[in-house]
Amino acid sequence: MSAVFVMGLVFISLISVTSAISGTATYYTVYTPSACYGFQDQGTMIAAASDAIYANGAACGQMYKISCTGATNQGVPQPCKGGSVTVKIVDRCPSPGCQSTIDLSQEAFSAIADLDAGKIQIEYNKV
Repeated sequence: MSAVFVMGLVFISLISVTSAISGTATYYTVYTPSACYGFQDQGTMIAAASDAIYANGAACGQMYKISCTGATNQGVPQPCKGGSVTVKIVDRCPSPGCQSTIDLSQEAFSAIADLDAGKIQIEYNKV
């Protein structure tokens, strides 16, 4: 019976690992006005979504768990601090200027990576 339970836990763990999506993250520092909430303060654990995630505003208010997985450049070869951060989508990071999948607030970015990196590899999923 315990072997079946352990196998079930392993299977569930594999599902949650495989559900994470790979992408990149940058950061920004001016939080208002935002495309979703105008001048309403939404705190600092926030992010702007690229067009693919933003989906014409459908992502507004959605929460995402972000983890740093590695560097995108040679400047900071090991930018990740470990752990993850959960952010609320409050803005749009429009193409073609958007340089990442998710543009994190400076505070959210610095919670998972060295700010000097500027851009990092991430895994993310909606929570």
